[in-house]
Amino acid sequence: MAGYLSKTDFVMVEEGFSTRELLEELTLGASQATAAEMELVQRIGVPASKIIYANPCKQIAQIKYAAKHGVQLLSFDNEAELAKVVKSHPSAKMVLCIATDESHSLSPLSFKFGASLKSCRHLLENAKRSHVEVVGVSFHVGSGCPDLHAYTQSIADARLVFEMGAELGHGMHILDLGGGFPGLEGAKVRFEEIASVINSALDLYFPEGCGVDILARLGRYYVTSAFTLAVSIIAKKEVLLDQPGREEENGSTPKTIVYHLGEGVYGIFNSVLFDNTCPTPILQKRSSAEQSLYSSSLWGPMADGRDRVAEGLWLPQLHVGDWLVFENMGAYTVGMASSLGGTQTCRVTYAMSRVAWEALRGQLLPAEQDEDTEGMCKPLSCGWEITDTLCVGPVFTPASIM
Repeated sequence: MAGYLSKTDFVMVEEGFSTRELLEELTLGASQATAAEMELVQRIGVPASKIIYANPCKQIAQIKYAAKHGVQLLSFDNEAELAKVVKSHPSAKMVLCIATDESHSLSPLSFKFGASLKSCRHLLENAKRSHVEVVGVSFHVGSGCPDLHAYTQSIADARLVFEMGAELGHGMHILDLGGGFPGLEGAKVRFEEIASVINSALDLYFPEGCGVDILARLGRYYVTSAFTLAVSIIAKKEVLLDQPGREEENGSTPKTIVYHLGEGVYGIFNSVLFDNTCPTPILQKRSSAEQSLYSSSLWGPMADGRDRVAEGLWLPQLHVGDWLVFENMGAYTVGMASSLGGTQTCRVTYAMSRVAWEALRGQLLPAEQDEDTEGMCKPLSCGWEITDTLCVGPVFTPASIM
């Protein structure tokens, strides 16, 4: 599930920063990929008019679900997809998904999704013959895209498709910039740089007052650093490296240590597969400078040679039951957790700082209750504050996200 802001200007909200002007009222909506996601956002109050079924590869049953529940905006990128919508949701308004040059992205998508510029006019003509209105263009440069020119080129391509649509009588008024925007301070390309390039391209190809609503899918941006994972070691073994003629300084055969965790790439560490990441753990027990470091790798609980979380790590000697902490475990992590193979799904523990709690307490609790709250448990500050005065122990719970 990814959120979008529907505005006449492109806006990504960050404390102390916005692109162009942050309008007084933000109209929030949701970009969904499945019927389950559509049901979820409607249940929490998002109106059908603010939902776009953005998956270009849809099941017929889910297209019918969208039609039944009033979701009018759907994406497409080929004739077969258009035909399915014409048959199952004839009143739908379509957004044409175009391919981009995302060869430098960590997670490229255009091989699977997106129509080439050469095929766009044919698709627009086909939609016109089928009496389906195409109201906009969408693209996605892939997640973790360091190539700023890809955004400029994609917006320029979208402008060409808008002109094609206008020539054929389509009422084009939506531009969906996709998602994958970085949410980390140390990203290879900073969010502010991307926003600046996008705004410059919008000024050139979709200037203010042109009547086009700009959408952006902000899911990854908002949740990339939203969680910290604490997971325990459930098994370990030492593996001798079979390298004839090579011995360590003490004369022993070189070895690597394999640690098995309670979560793997088919669960919370799905980002290893999706984003090609190599998560680096923080040790619960800080090691001293004198401790020896060993070649180590981390594996998930599945009996599968691909359930490898990280390798090439140098860690001190760890033991079964020790905890490892991973920061920035947001996008493509907790949402992917499952009970595959009999493993339990993670438990989420929410925490806020004492400063934030003190700031909110006056609004959350009536003034007359302030005295009664003195004996109440105070929330943890990200699980790291001194726990002497708390009513709970340190937040290191099995396979939990803090």
